[in-house]
Amino acid sequence: MNSVASQNFKGRTQLSAFLMAGTMLAWPVASVQAQTATPPTVPASAVPAPATEAAPQASTIRSITVVGNQRLEAQTILSYLRLRVGQSYNRAVLDQALKDLAATELFKDYQINDDNGALTIQVVENPVINRVILEGNKRLKEDKIRPEIKLAPRQIFTRSKVRADVARIIELYKRQGRFAATVEPKMVSLDQNRVDVVFEINEGPKSKVRQINIIGNDKFSDGDLKDEMATKESSLLTILSSNTSYDPDRLAYDQQKLRLFYLQNGYADFRVISAVAELTSNKQDFIITYVVEEGERYKFGDVDVKSELRDFQPDMLKKLLPMKKDDWYDAKLVEDTVESLSETAGLFGYAFADINPEFRRDPETRTMAITFNVGESPRTYVERIDVNGNTLTHDKVVRREFRLNEGDAFNSFGVKRTENRINSLGYFQENLEIERKEGSTPDRIILETNVEEKPTGELSLSAGFSSIENFLLQASVRQRNFRGLGQQLQASVNYSSYSKSIELGFTEPYLFDRNVSIGGSIYRRDLNSFNFINNDRRTTFQQVTTGFQLNLGVPLTEFMSLFGRYSLNYDDVTLDKSLYYFGDQCDPLIAGRYLCDAIGKRTTSLLGYTFAYDDRDNRLRPTRGQSFSFSQDFAGLGGSVKYVRSRANASKHFNLGSRFILNLSAEGGYIYPFGGRPTPTSDKVRLTDRFFLGEPQMRGFDIRGIGPRVIRYADVDLTNPANPILNTDLSQRSGQVDDALGGRAYYQGRVEVDIPLGTGAKELGLRPSIFLDVGSVFGVRRPTLTTLANFRDPSDNLTKYLCRNATTGTSQFATLTANTTNQYTTCPTGFTPLAPFEERYFGDTWKPRVSIGAGVNWNSPFGPFRIDFAYALRKEEGDDTKRFSFNVGTQF
Repeated sequence: MNSVASQNFKGRTQLSAFLMAGTMLAWPVASVQAQTATPPTVPASAVPAPATEAAPQASTIRSITVVGNQRLEAQTILSYLRLRVGQSYNRAVLDQALKDLAATELFKDYQINDDNGALTIQVVENPVINRVILEGNKRLKEDKIRPEIKLAPRQIFTRSKVRADVARIIELYKRQGRFAATVEPKMVSLDQNRVDVVFEINEGPKSKVRQINIIGNDKFSDGDLKDEMATKESSLLTILSSNTSYDPDRLAYDQQKLRLFYLQNGYADFRVISAVAELTSNKQDFIITYVVEEGERYKFGDVDVKSELRDFQPDMLKKLLPMKKDDWYDAKLVEDTVESLSETAGLFGYAFADINPEFRRDPETRTMAITFNVGESPRTYVERIDVNGNTLTHDKVVRREFRLNEGDAFNSFGVKRTENRINSLGYFQENLEIERKEGSTPDRIILETNVEEKPTGELSLSAGFSSIENFLLQASVRQRNFRGLGQQLQASVNYSSYSKSIELGFTEPYLFDRNVSIGGSIYRRDLNSFNFINNDRRTTFQQVTTGFQLNLGVPLTEFMSLFGRYSLNYDDVTLDKSLYYFGDQCDPLIAGRYLCDAIGKRTTSLLGYTFAYDDRDNRLRPTRGQSFSFSQDFAGLGGSVKYVRSRANASKHFNLGSRFILNLSAEGGYIYPFGGRPTPTSDKVRLTDRFFLGEPQMRGFDIRGIGPRVIRYADVDLTNPANPILNTDLSQRSGQVDDALGGRAYYQGRVEVDIPLGTGAKELGLRPSIFLDVGSVFGVRRPTLTTLANFRDPSDNLTKYLCRNATTGTSQFATLTANTTNQYTTCPTGFTPLAPFEERYFGDTWKPRVSIGAGVNWNSPFGPFRIDFAYALRKEEGDDTKRFSFNVGTQF
């Protein structure tokens, strides 16, 4: 055998980074460093030494045999090589064949044996992946990592794929600000040439921005510039902020913020020379350094407008420009002016008006002259309206909100109004915008509305058990886009030992596809008013209401609407006879005059209307605009109740900039009774028809916690007529009966500021606010109070107490005589003493109650959640305060 021909050409995949690291799952485990890539090599014994003589002559391949293959066909392996029977070859050809086998990444061991032209290709195939396992990932869940991994079960294991997957995982952690994260891949050998690939992840700490350095700033301090940046330095004050982590995208954004800040302050030549982020040696923190050049500060020079549109009068537009000569230059103001001119052009039908500001910089005088050139463009007409993305909502529900029709002249106001109306539906994503695209000709435009539907159903469900309520269940469901037709369907059920109600309602906003809304509801409400005495809950009165209501609404103009309604209610108000009756009659000495006047069965026939004006940009979350409504309800067209109830409310919303929204609102109402005269001890407006104020309208006060009320003190001292009440602390209401009386008139005002949060908090649906609430309810006839502890008989001014005849119901005073045990004398024969108490009247005043506080709305995973913390700055004696309140529901 020729010594050269018998050389054994052999190549082996060198997974040199796979290190033995113990045992995993009872199989040996090898450690992989994916960053190391060692090319397959030929053992020195397999490579002939350099020839000192002439190279041997080429030989001819007599045969090619493949051995060691298990899954791959021999012909498949040969297809990767350039070796063919009958072909002449030499060492270079065999060396190339080894390289071709290595390039396939299908084999972990391979060699070529040459026996005088009989070539034997011996291979050991790479294993098949059984599983890909992630370990150590806590901050980044598997559903975020798995899509980035290319290795998968039943694939052939290759080192290049491992390296690529390691790089992808590390890149994911870098995006999360974890630059110290490491990934160590390991391979667990199994039987049948299978392996488990395990990525051991060490996430490391989140890389923070330790320091921000700014070089070259003379006009503004470091603190002023850092306040403009989205990235913040890590400190105790920013421990809860998500902007302290390093983000390359945020770094680029901060450069734009710096440039905008300087341009808004007149520094037209400002530029960021460099922005460098250096990772500390422990890979846990970044130090960011900005080098800036401020340049000179400029003022506005001559400002002019030139227009090639016949509807645009340059002289008139020039007067409307917000900037004036010698004002400090402001690039943001220029940008806003271009947008304003574009919108103005859109009002005249020019959808694609070319507004081009021409700048003339004068370094000597440091002025910036600007000419706004309005280029010629054709008047535009709406060619087509496209609605995309609506899977549930019918097209017509969206199209009927358009203020433009196909074929109409384009109008930017109509487009903006359409956007506001669609956003106000609440069916789609927030801040929807209508895209404008060029049509088939230059004077045609396509309005494309790409919507993303969101849940429009609201479900609220709660159940529980308490010693007072026993079992309680509350459930309500509302679908604001029923069947995708924009109809509203709602139902609610409330059940407990003290409250039971059921209500069904339906509203059709476009009757027969006309802009006329119609709706109605039927209901039955069994509600109990209650109070507590010594932590025992006691029902004061029970009101059962059964009725229905019909509604009709028509638009008068784009912003004005008129609504009409009719309702018919049957009320039955009763009291517990064992507590509040003497014989067959309500006892005003025990129940109080107002409760006795409220009992009975009544029918209320109510006809009402509402006039409303509303031009807010969004009815759900307005940022600008105003609304006003005035409504009246007339009770007396039949039925046994007669009054006129009037209400008015108004709101105004301001965009303060930087996403701060100021909301102002005010409302008030008055009930005027007619028919009959009140008795000296009662009011013509019954208790159940009056206005009440408290939570949730006035935060900082409890339900019905504001306004006229009677507090009856049961804990009294009969031997001290001058000061009989033992506990007058209104914050400790145990042992007292507290009855809210309501009032004929009320008013309420609110100032609230919505506070913007960062992107992360916004994505979570958090919307905090601070507020100030003002209001009062008043105007009810003062009740006749019964005093049974301050025993002064008006006829002789002697200290006495009241006794009652159990048979006749008559009462009389008896003189109080204290004995040695502080007991009073017995009543006359046939009479028994009544339990002593003292009643006092509070709160009937127009003087305002004031509360301040903060709250947050959260679109949580389980539904909308609102929490408020409020403090009453001003209150009246008798008011019932409450600092903390929340409510929750869910969406579907």
